[in-house]
Amino acid sequence: MKRTLLLGLFLVAGVSNVALANADLAKAKNCMACHSVNNKVLGPAFKDVGVKYAGQKGAEDKLVQKVIKGGSGTWGTIPMPANGQVSEAEAHTLVKWILTLK
Repeated sequence: MKRTLLLGLFLVAGVSNVALANADLAKAKNCMACHSVNNKVLGPAFKDVGVKYAGQKGAEDKLVQKVIKGGSGTWGTIPMPANGQVSEAEAHTLVKWILTLK
């Protein structure tokens, strides 16, 4: 019983640190200049993106390309600029995190 409880605590701590690490990555890559987790800023809230694309086949790859190359029209008239400072691996990390938000 103690082992199971301890293992559970380690898993929760690990998941929590991953979530914080990805929020920190979003801040470091300047995503928070136009987005926030809960509220629309210039772009949609990350939670809204997570809800919109939840369970959609190919959503991760599609969103990674939008992060890197930019896009327009999905969330309104304000275009999302290309983000050349974000590597493909970082974009995958960010998008995986965003897709967990609901």
